[in-house]
Amino acid sequence: MKKYLLPILCLLAVACGGNGKTALTSIPAPEDVVMYQINPRNFAPDHSFQAVSARLDAIQDLGANVVWFMPICEIGVEKAVQSPYCVKNYTAVNPEFGTLEDFKALVDGAHQRGMAVIIDWVANHTSWDNPWIKDHPEWYTHNEAGDIISPAGTGWNDVADLNFDNPDLCQAMIDAMKFWVEEVGVDGFRCDAADYVPFEFWKDCVAQLRATGHELLMLAEGQRKDHFDADFDMNYAWGWLSALRRVYTGVTETIQQPVPQRQQGNRQGQNARQGNRPQGQQPQMRTRTVNRAVPVSTLFASDSSEYAGLPAGRVKLRFTTNHDEHVKNSPVREFFGNDGSVAAFVATTFIHGGMLIYGCQEVGYPGKINFFRYAEIDWDANPDMFNAYKQIVRVFKETPAIRRGALVPYPHNDILIFERVLDNEKVLVMVNMRDTQLDAPVPAAWQGRTATDLITRKSVSFGETERLRPFEYVIVK
Repeated sequence: MKKYLLPILCLLAVACGGNGKTALTSIPAPEDVVMYQINPRNFAPDHSFQAVSARLDAIQDLGANVVWFMPICEIGVEKAVQSPYCVKNYTAVNPEFGTLEDFKALVDGAHQRGMAVIIDWVANHTSWDNPWIKDHPEWYTHNEAGDIISPAGTGWNDVADLNFDNPDLCQAMIDAMKFWVEEVGVDGFRCDAADYVPFEFWKDCVAQLRATGHELLMLAEGQRKDHFDADFDMNYAWGWLSALRRVYTGVTETIQQPVPQRQQGNRQGQNARQGNRPQGQQPQMRTRTVNRAVPVSTLFASDSSEYAGLPAGRVKLRFTTNHDEHVKNSPVREFFGNDGSVAAFVATTFIHGGMLIYGCQEVGYPGKINFFRYAEIDWDANPDMFNAYKQIVRVFKETPAIRRGALVPYPHNDILIFERVLDNEKVLVMVNMRDTQLDAPVPAAWQGRTATDLITRKSVSFGETERLRPFEYVIVK
């Protein structure tokens, strides 16, 4: 019976709506989210909605159950830098990407494959040529001279800051979001710069959106815990990413050290050799910069800190890269190659989901990506890496304990070792997070027993230790 369960669930999850649209009747719970981020400019220099449609099968094959589109709305030209986060019209698409009908077809195609669709929503600010500036200047933030200003302290000079003390603005923004839910069929929003927007707006916004009767996934790009009081499902795990980077690269410290006596001058050196430092003289000191390794075990504290006080069922979105991070570096460069970046992804998502894959990450794109312009991605590069991500996602989706189980940590300086336990299901994860071969201490309960490697589906057994290649990971139950 089990082999028929997944196809049945897939059929139940998708139903035909009116006007030929395909609507999802359910979306993944936050703990179950495997989100694939789509930057349309990674797919084609123009008409990228069609290019994305052509890759939906590959995205489904990877295992995604949610696709997040970066902003697709029409963008401004006044003071602009080609940022998709510079919105001129909240209910029109950027013609660079295609037409509204193209996007509706893309949403329909994702739904047919059992994938929910959320879109990036830029509530904090607009372009300088958004009609609201002329028609409703009172909807914007002004300085003492009465001029509309950019968001304070950001350097985002291509956009104008909105004033959420104005209730008419708030309702207009919510109505624009409803358009995409009710007329286009999207399944939720990734709300940009959510920490900059007042809690009161988000609370009313999310309540009104949910009152439409559509099941929605709401993601806040921020880390304020009151996002969950506003009924967001997920927000960002920046704290984890910072801790992960420290583990991989260490931390730089400035220390004070005595200057070697032979460098303190002939007379002082002679006195030192004779054991006669002049009375009361302190040793000369110098400043040095050193790199100190950070224990892998510190990741447990970071995970615990991020989840402390979160309401049940709310989730931090975990990632090793996204569009903001890929501007600065590729995970392949940052985490010491393909193997290191995949190990970082396993550690990041298996200790606690949800899971985010930035489109291009799965093929190991090595360069930086400026999302203000087109980036040519070879989607056929690194098929072994694509398959590694595919198998990781498969295990994540097939194993409830990984998504919902209690965490049992086994602290170690160099290897991330933990169990996830749910009812009678127990999973052991060991990730070598160093670029050298290491022997992992196997928890006593797993020694001498036969387990199943969830990646290879083969039987394995452990002694007291398990030798792991550089950046190797083992996932068994």
